[in-house]
Amino acid sequence: MHIHILGICGTFMGGLAALAREAGHRVTGCDAGVYPPMSDQLRALGIDLIEGFGADQLAMAPDIYVVGNVVSRARGPDGKPKFPLMEAILESGARYTSGPQWLAETLLPGRHVLAVAGTHGKTTTTSMLAWILDSAGRTPGFLVGGVPLDFGVSARLDSTNHAQQRPLFVIEADEYDTAFFDKRSKFVHYRPRTAVLNNLEFDHADIFDDLAAIERQFHHLVRTVPGSGRLVVNGTEASLRRVLEQGCWSETATFGGSGDWRSTGPDDAFDVLLRGERVGHVDWALSGEHNRMNALAAIAAAEHVGVDPAQACEALGRFQNVRRRMELRGTVELADGPVRVYDDFAHHPTAIRTTLDGLRRKLDAGGHQAERILAVFEPRSNTMKLGAMAAQLPWSLENAALSFCHAAGLGWDAAAALAPLGDRVQVAQDIDSLVRQVLASARPGDHIVCMSNGGFGGIHQKLLDALANAT
Repeated sequence: MHIHILGICGTFMGGLAALAREAGHRVTGCDAGVYPPMSDQLRALGIDLIEGFGADQLAMAPDIYVVGNVVSRARGPDGKPKFPLMEAILESGARYTSGPQWLAETLLPGRHVLAVAGTHGKTTTTSMLAWILDSAGRTPGFLVGGVPLDFGVSARLDSTNHAQQRPLFVIEADEYDTAFFDKRSKFVHYRPRTAVLNNLEFDHADIFDDLAAIERQFHHLVRTVPGSGRLVVNGTEASLRRVLEQGCWSETATFGGSGDWRSTGPDDAFDVLLRGERVGHVDWALSGEHNRMNALAAIAAAEHVGVDPAQACEALGRFQNVRRRMELRGTVELADGPVRVYDDFAHHPTAIRTTLDGLRRKLDAGGHQAERILAVFEPRSNTMKLGAMAAQLPWSLENAALSFCHAAGLGWDAAAALAPLGDRVQVAQDIDSLVRQVLASARPGDHIVCMSNGGFGGIHQKLLDALANAT
């Protein structure tokens, strides 16, 4: 089958392209604003990329067009369609579908799907779960919204060589809508037998009116899990309790708080308890309470398909995390000590707070209380651009000694929203000005954490170059 993917460079659609290619299909695609790591991954697979959404691509006559949710019926200021290829597809009557539906109908049947849902930590937890299963010899397939360092790719098909076991497929289960013609959350298509509900807060203000609307979508996911399946649920979240109160027909395993699965000990070396009994120990390089919770969720999900918790804990000790999750991009040695620059995907206030809190706890535990954290961030997600969570930003940045905000393109006053931080915050309208602000403030021992869900204008390398030139 020849499939042509519209919006191929998104993390989900790019992973889908890799899976389709591995399954033997001919894959082509188009997009705008191409940037690594997905563009690199696609080119390495030999997938032809076309820049833009020109209607002339209709002449390719694929068997089916797979449409990403970046595509819409929107028109530009000149009144012309922003996605002329989509208009041509509709006019011609050509066959089209969404990415999640194509995946569900073509690749997921016959597989035991383990889906990881939640406002935060989906990519990390999905990667942890895939790594645990792989370390246990189960060679799962997976589709992750990032690039796990342990695998080097965001997606692969499972091994089908397990004669006595159903093939496993681990997927990051996003609550964002499926396509302009299918406003259900992506995850309702996946029909998992094991579903992780990692956490649930208000997000995606561009498509959801309130938290209750997202809770309804999560309950749609719960409805698709069979009676022999398992829901792995964060026991500390009132929102998830409300979801389950709407109806639950599957086994439930809770984690965190007073749940079935708990942890005790410091963030970097903790015991795992199942209903009060020690079942394993995790000794790893990750930091933060949020990653401990991610680990518990992954261990509980893996146990559902027969992986011993002690074996899962041992595997997590070798887990390398995901690109752009507190990824150290470089260190510059100044005369009196190093300055480190990190790249992190955090873009929701809670994610920003937990990321900075995790680093602060790690530094303090290591005797580095004097070393500062400098937070450099851009409110780039649709929710943040709308200003729906602007009031939470000062709270999210409390663990940063200094904060620097890239405020270009916002429909709200970033300086006013961040005013509670006083002289601990600076705002800039362009990347170069932001780099100059950080450079003027940085000193030996600092940890500069750059947070965005986009490329952030290459600020990581610009900071490293500027620091190196200043020595």
